[in-house]
Amino acid sequence: METDGRILGPRALNRALLDRQMLLGRQSLSAEKAVERLVGMQAQVPNQPYIGLWTRLDGFRHSELARLINSRRAVRMTLMRATIHLVSARDGLALRPVLQPVMERGFRTGSPFGRRLAGMDIATVLAAGRALLEERPRTVADLGKLLNARWPDRDATSLAYAVRYLLPLVQIPPRGIWGEGGLPILATSEAWLGRPLASATSPDKMVLRYLAAFGPATINDIQAWSGLTRLREVTDRLARRLRTFRDENGKELLDVLGAPLPDPDTPAPPRFLPEFDNVLLGHADRTRIIAEEHRKLVFLNAPRMMGTVLLDGWVGGRWKITRSRGSATLVVEPFKRLAGRDRAAVTAEGAELLKFSAADVPDHEVQIVPAEAV
Repeated sequence: METDGRILGPRALNRALLDRQMLLGRQSLSAEKAVERLVGMQAQVPNQPYIGLWTRLDGFRHSELARLINSRRAVRMTLMRATIHLVSARDGLALRPVLQPVMERGFRTGSPFGRRLAGMDIATVLAAGRALLEERPRTVADLGKLLNARWPDRDATSLAYAVRYLLPLVQIPPRGIWGEGGLPILATSEAWLGRPLASATSPDKMVLRYLAAFGPATINDIQAWSGLTRLREVTDRLARRLRTFRDENGKELLDVLGAPLPDPDTPAPPRFLPEFDNVLLGHADRTRIIAEEHRKLVFLNAPRMMGTVLLDGWVGGRWKITRSRGSATLVVEPFKRLAGRDRAAVTAEGAELLKFSAADVPDHEVQIVPAEAV
């Protein structure tokens, strides 16, 4: 492992993260390649990846991502942290086997469903669930009813969620298509994509990709992002492909060789991030992107999270769009009073967000609420 003697302070880590997350400047990149560079985008709120790509890519249009999902080149499926992510089809097939332990732990100890099915032959339940979903895609409720007909003494929801957790499933369109919606409808990944899952279960490649997109980072950061545990043996195995730094508290930071470390004084323009953007969820220690005192203003009662505004690289406010007939208003709530130049920049970027998110209505307005109202 290559040891670098530098101590990386908060600004250095912030600018490295923003650069790798394409938030220092919009990139000329396809949506598919961007999603892969980010190792997926959290997508439990179906429309939010569209905003996450808009804020990162030059000239991104809704139709580009919609085409990827409709053509089965991108999928929404349960992956890191046992949460719904948008990934390329390639990554879905490759990452799901690596993350199977996360799904099993989530089912058995992170939810009530495993306890409710104690004593059952879960393999038999999964075989029945697979057969039903390969017959045709179904909602969780429909799946539960059909499984409950076979096991009437068991909880229908728990039977369905055993399948949802433990089998590689995708949520098929129109879920995830901008302007459309509906309940999540599940299919097996193999049936939907027409290809088998990858056979490799080693997390080595995933760890390297995480560091390229989120590093430099600690082992705890990698584990918090992925949901996997005991990754020290993985990073030890990868030692020849890694370099190390220290943060201001003396913690070891791992990184891939040759990854960019921009000047800490690099300007960072205002950026609007969607709910649940992984840039805010990708580390155990999130102070490189959000101050501790601001977390409670963004992470509301589970499972809610606000959209955020980056100011000089850190979360400096939150936002929401309200609609009435024929109009849309972007309400920005900064956590402190904005200087005139920052206010103008946020207003200009917010106007562009409205053009992207509310193109269906003619009247747009950006309102910046005084900090005292937050």
